[in-house]
Amino acid sequence: MGRSQLEKQKTHEKIVETASRRLREEGLEGVGVADLMKEAGLTVGGFYKHFASRDDLVAEAIQSAFDSWGRKLEADGIDPAKMTAADVADRYLSAYHRDNPGEGCPFAALTSDISRGDDKARGIATERLRLNFEALASKASGAHAERRRKAVIAFAMMAGGVGLARISSDEALSAEILETVRDFVAAIDK
Repeated sequence: MGRSQLEKQKTHEKIVETASRRLREEGLEGVGVADLMKEAGLTVGGFYKHFASRDDLVAEAIQSAFDSWGRKLEADGIDPAKMTAADVADRYLSAYHRDNPGEGCPFAALTSDISRGDDKARGIATERLRLNFEALASKASGAHAERRRKAVIAFAMMAGGVGLARISSDEALSAEILETVRDFVAAIDK
């Protein structure tokens, strides 16, 4: 790959990474192209060299946000397949995740936004739901249908639990939500 193509790819990745974080912090409608490009240190005119539309950027940023969990685990030397349900619950239902939405799960930050999004964004989220349910089901006990049921319930509780913990202005209540859901999810393998 030539130098200019490599630079273009790096710039593209920087825009997507910035958008991914900002979307999780401010919602899909809370981030404008001009502000995003300024934060990435670029001009608005450069946006269309990388994306056909804002919707295309949003879709890439959402995909990047979903992929960030695996990248973070890999950077920490953790194999997701070897994690127990308790391991997943401990990482997901943490004060760190609650307090850093820009680095966290898009489902905890953007569920209602994505539900109103375009078909591409919803399709990406739907596929990730399937993958998350499958991964959690592999950590649960019981017959296939029971493992799947536990996975759907556990993931819905985790994403909702982080969201509820984020909106609580009472630190004790917020911590109680995280702990209660964490204990429930950790027990799906029993």
